[in-house]
Amino acid sequence: MMQLSDQRDIMADPATVWAALLNPDVLKASVPGCESMTGTADTQFEAVVVQKVGPVKATFTGVVKLSDRIEGKSLTINGEGKGGPAGFAKGGAHVTLEPIEGGTRLVYTVEANVGGKLAQLGSRIIDGFAKKMADEFFTRFQDTVEDDGEDDPEIAEGEAPKKGWFKRLIS
Repeated sequence: MMQLSDQRDIMADPATVWAALLNPDVLKASVPGCESMTGTADTQFEAVVVQKVGPVKATFTGVVKLSDRIEGKSLTINGEGKGGPAGFAKGGAHVTLEPIEGGTRLVYTVEANVGGKLAQLGSRIIDGFAKKMADEFFTRFQDTVEDDGEDDPEIAEGEAPKKGWFKRLIS
């Protein structure tokens, strides 16, 4: 079992960050290697994630559940994926939101566990992989939430700017 804690300061208000945590499109964009994410925050999300852990590459299919929800303040994200012969991966993140000047401090504690072939890779590889996944998830999450679509280099002159995820969510 691997555990780590960290925090991110996100330049968006807590209501926006909270809405993003419950949005399957935002979660799909945040999970490295995520090929699909379906379902709702009220029940569960089903996800397909392709990852390489050390020498083992696997497609994990599994579920992501949100629990311990305190509206706008905190929740727990739990995921469990089966990777066929590679084994399984289980993980969770307890996320707390605190308003700060100019945005929201997102504090998280992550724990991860693996079994099967993956468990034979040794804790150093697994811990490094889990830390990298957590860092990447929260970096992508922060980028998605803070992206309002205004500085998108793909927008041609005279084209209407693409709406950021939040604007699409509420429009």
